[in-house]
Amino acid sequence: MIAAARRITHLKHCFVQRMKYLPVFLFVLLCLNAAQAQQPAKPSAADLHQRIKKLNVLGSVLYVAAHPDDENQRFISYCANHKLFDVTYLSLTRGDGGQNLIGPEIRELLGVLRTEELLMARSIDGGKQRFSRANDFGFSKSPDETMAIWNKDEVLSDVVWAIRQTQPDVIVNRFYHDKKYDTHGHHTASAMLSVEAFDLAGKSDAYAEQLKYTQAWQARRIFFNTSWWFFGSRENFEKTDKSKLFPIDLGVFLPLKGKSNAEVAAEARSMHRCQGFGAMSSRGESTDWFDFIKGERPATQDMFEGINTTWTRVTGGEKIGKLLAKVDANFRSDNPAASVPDLLKAMEMIKALPDGYWKRLKLEEIKTAIQGCLGLYLEATAAEPGATSGQMVKLRLEATNQAGSNVQLNALSIQPALFDTVTNLTLATNKAMVLERQIRLPLESPFTAPYWLRENFNLGMYTVPDQAMRGLPESPRQFRVRWNLSVNGTALELETPVAYKIEESAIGEVWRPFEVLPPAFVEFDQPSYLFTGNKRSITVRVKAGRDSVSARVSVQAPGKGWVNASGTQTAFFKKKGEIQTFNFEIQAGTGEVKLGASVEVDGKIYTMRLVNVAYPHIPQQSVLLPCEVQAARADVQVKAPNVGYYMGAGDDIPNALRQMGCTVTMLEEKDFAAADNLRAFDAIVLGVRAYNAKENIAFHQAKLFEYVQGGGTLVTQYNTSFELYANNVAPYPMKLGRARVTDEKAEMRLTDPAHPVFNFPNKLGPADFEGWVQERGLYFASEWDKAFAAPLSCNDPGEKANSGGLLIAPYGKGQFVYTGLSFFRQLPSGVPGAYRLFANIISLGKSAGQ
Repeated sequence: MIAAARRITHLKHCFVQRMKYLPVFLFVLLCLNAAQAQQPAKPSAADLHQRIKKLNVLGSVLYVAAHPDDENQRFISYCANHKLFDVTYLSLTRGDGGQNLIGPEIRELLGVLRTEELLMARSIDGGKQRFSRANDFGFSKSPDETMAIWNKDEVLSDVVWAIRQTQPDVIVNRFYHDKKYDTHGHHTASAMLSVEAFDLAGKSDAYAEQLKYTQAWQARRIFFNTSWWFFGSRENFEKTDKSKLFPIDLGVFLPLKGKSNAEVAAEARSMHRCQGFGAMSSRGESTDWFDFIKGERPATQDMFEGINTTWTRVTGGEKIGKLLAKVDANFRSDNPAASVPDLLKAMEMIKALPDGYWKRLKLEEIKTAIQGCLGLYLEATAAEPGATSGQMVKLRLEATNQAGSNVQLNALSIQPALFDTVTNLTLATNKAMVLERQIRLPLESPFTAPYWLRENFNLGMYTVPDQAMRGLPESPRQFRVRWNLSVNGTALELETPVAYKIEESAIGEVWRPFEVLPPAFVEFDQPSYLFTGNKRSITVRVKAGRDSVSARVSVQAPGKGWVNASGTQTAFFKKKGEIQTFNFEIQAGTGEVKLGASVEVDGKIYTMRLVNVAYPHIPQQSVLLPCEVQAARADVQVKAPNVGYYMGAGDDIPNALRQMGCTVTMLEEKDFAAADNLRAFDAIVLGVRAYNAKENIAFHQAKLFEYVQGGGTLVTQYNTSFELYANNVAPYPMKLGRARVTDEKAEMRLTDPAHPVFNFPNKLGPADFEGWVQERGLYFASEWDKAFAAPLSCNDPGEKANSGGLLIAPYGKGQFVYTGLSFFRQLPSGVPGAYRLFANIISLGKSAGQ
């Protein structure tokens, strides 16, 4: 996985000079707003009452694991909604190395999707979200391998940074911190780093450069969140001596939510849709167990014993706690605004405290609670979803005082320093005050993009030079409206991100972030290019990011003998969103090369493609990536010109098949009505995890096997053994396993060199297994019938040879293939040998004369 250049200017946020502890403030502000997808919150009376109760609880928990979906949502919700603690999930990675059940995004784009799914989960269970700079490079079989690929010191510093910023009283690890339990290397590594960081975070000489922004912090204790899974079975766990463990009933009822804690957790877990982790809700007692690791061991089975979570932990805070207890006791669900006077007093008392973590956190929380109790709706929306630097943007600003308190809008400003005005308007009861303004974006406005993708990164680590940005779930939105208000004469300053909303007839009101993007985007029409001859034409698409764009488009081919024979082409775009295509003839040199494309506008060169990650359950994300593709010259012959492809969980192999010269038909449900419909295909390929993702495949299987019997070639790519829609994925007995080979350089041994799969129509050799990315394969078969040939063997270092990655069997007149080799990664990455092997696989059963 070779990362491409990220040449985007660092985000300049407007709070740098305002706050001594900027990173903490940004983290607090982002967590309060990001999960709402830019839409103003509309809390119920129960929500407001819970917020008020939470104001009087000063306890913090940090939960640590490796990936999105590792977190225990029941524990997070329990801490946030029952104990009313401030709880954060630290996921060391963004899940970039996994698979995607709902779309085509993989690698860094999958990381963007999973980041947003985590934020949506946290918006439900009440937690906050953080990350490290580590990226998910794929399955790892040991923490040693993981630490060798990650930069251990940098990831450890990020865990220390997270502890110092969230100041947890208790840290909980999802996984065990040594090799006692056999699990994913990332999992064990996350716990090992957390245990090491537990002590380091409290030492002023450890990562001392962080102390310019934050302070050393020593948590009280750290636990391992154990479960039956680590003991092999529920039966084994029931027999285990639990006298030294700490139990918590996570099945408590949450009255203000009207749901059990498990129901809230199930809703949160169901946000992990790209991993297919929808969860059923449940009610009733449900005990989780926690194993003490180090720190101050509680004398009882209460893991939070002895931790002061009241305002008395803050110097001068005792009176604040008493006042907030009064607000809680007197809260009226029929009139939340009645709580505002005392909340304002408490806010002023918090402002008067010495600077510190709890002051900053609770000040933001109480301002949010006051706004909710006032029924004060603040909205800042742009007329368009995005704009370019220097462009005029029309804004609509709305302030509505719905509860009838004495609210004055004294002034408002649009950050960063775009607009500032004094209004001195009284917000009449339940009458929307709407202002329209036009602002011009600064010429040097940074583009909207995930901050961790802005710089070059490597296999194990993202590059984030700005310490203040490290760990944040998203890039803070630069354009915000600051509302300077007074309520009953007390100053109240609130901020609202600029967003975009639209009415969609089938859905209603849809919100998305407002984005600053380049004036033009450029992209290739394929994720990689295969050159089977001396030259070929490739297509580049350019899209205008604003009206009236004059552009010069070019392709760069920086390799030995590689030449762009078409030079530079010019174009003019009248309207924003207009797309034009350009064909370039490229003369192929030797080996492999990265082709780049660029578009010049107003004397500036832009080399970015725009990818929109858009799903109904997350706010749409615009991701800017370098416009680069892998190109390779290779001799690839194929004897299966007509291929049917039945998509599974999502992959880009159909485009790769077209690169080979195949005509690809994407199969739909109607195409399986009769076996005759399938006979026109020389080969049929099932997409990755088709038996996990396509419920109807159980009904199509008989037609597919009949197709093979009649002389066709059926290629079934990897599936997991969990939740299959058919009992057997092959016409002969075969058992799917969990084995994988994660070393992309692992030796590939041809155990039957004479097998046609290595000889026709392409003669394969060791060079064809060079340059593979991320892994060799996954979910290899563990058992198979003697009818199968297993002509290929490989293994990770120190492991036994495994031949379950490629199984081939004649069935009737045709050929059946099961492969766990990761073609879904290799072909879009332009690996020549993978193309040649896949061409041989789909050509099985064909003779030289065909």
